[in-house]
Amino acid sequence: MERVIGYIGRKAIASITHLMDLFALVFRIFSQVYNPPKAGRVLVRRIIVQQLYFTAVQALPILIPIALLIGCLVIIEFSKLSGQYDFSRLSVLLIVREIGPIITAQLVILRSATAVTIEISYMRVLKELEAIEMAGLDPIRFVCLPRLVGITSAMVGLFIVFDLVSILGGYAIVWAIASIPMSHFLYRIAKAVTLSDIGVGLIKAVLFGITITVTCLYRGFEAKHQITEVPIATSRSAVECFLYCLVMNVFISIVFYL
Repeated sequence: MERVIGYIGRKAIASITHLMDLFALVFRIFSQVYNPPKAGRVLVRRIIVQQLYFTAVQALPILIPIALLIGCLVIIEFSKLSGQYDFSRLSVLLIVREIGPIITAQLVILRSATAVTIEISYMRVLKELEAIEMAGLDPIRFVCLPRLVGITSAMVGLFIVFDLVSILGGYAIVWAIASIPMSHFLYRIAKAVTLSDIGVGLIKAVLFGITITVTCLYRGFEAKHQITEVPIATSRSAVECFLYCLVMNVFISIVFYL
């Protein structure tokens, strides 16, 4: 019994320490936002644009078909309940509040989060980060900050695109190929969407972007000595990002809607 209690206690202390380390990394990155040095702004902006292009623009060919499929599925299934419930409101609740943020986060985790973890791990193992420090540059500013801004901005943009495509595109496809009464659907959707729905979705997207980026950067920095540490760090970062996003999604929904 004592061994079990001791094991649980050690795991709890390790988890709390890990969370505190993540918050410390967030603080260090945001300190670069509030006190930015003048040198290196062009380089930081270029890296941000590159991260935006990789995370947002290149993900659109994957995001749009997924959004269309989910939008069609939700509209078709909820249209069967149109006599009992306002299925336009149900569609908004499910897509804007819940499905949109979590599916977008999952896509960013699979594409960008793992790529960032691999990139930082290799930079750590191959001593590239040490070379950056020896050149007089701060890795937090030139490595972490651009990725945080780029991934978080891309997360917000992809979330907006996902919601628009899933609702409008799903409506268009269902109207074209299915014999489902869709009269005044767009009007009812516009009436069902509230500022709180949009605000909560954007809050989730921003927090998901920050959480995903910081977790991937932290796991990337953990790899220090061997190349074999890279896949371990990558798998840990992907699992942690998905778990954190799920917990935050539930917590935010409870805070705003219950």
